[in-house]
Amino acid sequence: MAAYLLGIDVSTTATKALLIDSAGKVVAVAATEYGFETPHPLWSEQDPAMWWYAAVQSIRRLLADAEIDPAQISAVGLTGQMHGLTLLDEAGVVLRPAILWNDQRTGAECDEIRTRLGKDQLVQVTGNDALTGFTAPKILWVRNHEPEIFARAKSFLLPKDYLRFRLTGVQATDRADGSGTLLMDLQSRDWSKTVLDALELPNEFVPKSFEGTEITGTISAAAAEATGLCQGTPVVAGGGDQAAGAVGVGAVQEGIVSLALGTSGVVFATVNRPVFEPEGRLHAFCHSVLGRWHLMGVMLAAAGSLRWYRDTIAPGVGYDDLLAPAADLAPGSEGLIFLPYLTGERTPHPDPWARGAFVGLTIRHTLPHMTRAVLEGVAFGLRDSFELMKGVGLAQIRQVRISGGGARSPIWRQILADVLGTELVTVNTTEGAAFGAALLAGVGAGIWPDVDTACATAIHVTGSTTPQAATMRQYEPVYQAYGALYPALKANFAQLSAL
Repeated sequence: MAAYLLGIDVSTTATKALLIDSAGKVVAVAATEYGFETPHPLWSEQDPAMWWYAAVQSIRRLLADAEIDPAQISAVGLTGQMHGLTLLDEAGVVLRPAILWNDQRTGAECDEIRTRLGKDQLVQVTGNDALTGFTAPKILWVRNHEPEIFARAKSFLLPKDYLRFRLTGVQATDRADGSGTLLMDLQSRDWSKTVLDALELPNEFVPKSFEGTEITGTISAAAAEATGLCQGTPVVAGGGDQAAGAVGVGAVQEGIVSLALGTSGVVFATVNRPVFEPEGRLHAFCHSVLGRWHLMGVMLAAAGSLRWYRDTIAPGVGYDDLLAPAADLAPGSEGLIFLPYLTGERTPHPDPWARGAFVGLTIRHTLPHMTRAVLEGVAFGLRDSFELMKGVGLAQIRQVRISGGGARSPIWRQILADVLGTELVTVNTTEGAAFGAALLAGVGAGIWPDVDTACATAIHVTGSTTPQAATMRQYEPVYQAYGALYPALKANFAQLSAL
């Protein structure tokens, strides 16, 4: 009997179910969309019941489309948006809407965490500075602002792990997603007693943690009735969306880097030992792969910068028509530089007040110059993450696997290869984190002996863009000029934001 694997991705806008066979071929995909609430400025919340409803709908539609016996599904893997806080009472009932990764209300709580632990110790233990997106500041915010709710809270779960709880009755997480809570010890790959004690959180408040391919429970009778899955089907730990997404493109070995060029830009580098950037300018998390970790740089407006530019400056123009003339221009856009800080920035400048800018405009500059400057500015911003990674000892980068909407542009791929000075490749898989979760499930079910084998079986390079030595040299002084602009303008950005 053929074996299948189910990956489920609880994202910010939809829950997707994806079915693959034992060769890694996608058999069926189904997604159910939902929204999120912003009850106050900078807030972002979701009702966890939506995740469960969407998962049930997606799984049932997938099973109908695939026309397979659910008993043929060997295992289920979970992934989803990271950092979200779902608080549960003693009976496992949700106490309030989940506070999401993009919620920005916790600035004071980040300062409180640094005060309680000291920034240096915090980074050394967890690999990260306190940022508003992480889970721990959200926990403190509820304790500080909603004490009556916090008094009833006995545990918390991350978004995909609430789905695990509804599927299996087990409260658990994986160590990649757990790393994004700011409560986990990077070295030991488990919850940090030092951090929990400093924040006055009991050990039983956190879920049990597992490696990404470990089985955490099985589909319960109630979940089987709701979803159509078979009772007793194993559910593996999986991973947060970034780690599972890296598995989904085969970025699981040191030297192979994932570059996701979507609305935001994410540089994900696997490392074979726990390392961190001393100032916390990079995220340092456990990987979904046993015995491996990863460094991650996040740029908030990558392809999002191009979309803003197109919609604002050239509305109605297709991307291909907009970008084609820019390919004929010389590197550096004749001295025009674009700063892509349209929504603040995270890496390498964790500054919510950073702002976008065109610098160096002259009467000679035309629309194609501005277009190319946007493409180059995003490439420079992504290179910042690569430079930080090299600075903390990342081994030589052999290959960058690029994905996301921006990766479809050959012009942009060439600019990125020249700015980064490394080969860019595309791969055959385009389903991202859900595909990675399914591969992790396959390892947990014994379909493949390890994640490396699973990726080698299912993922293949489909195209390559190599850097041009002469263009690389031309970009060096432009990149240096780009790097000098944020420090020079930082105070002005804060002043303008105050207005």
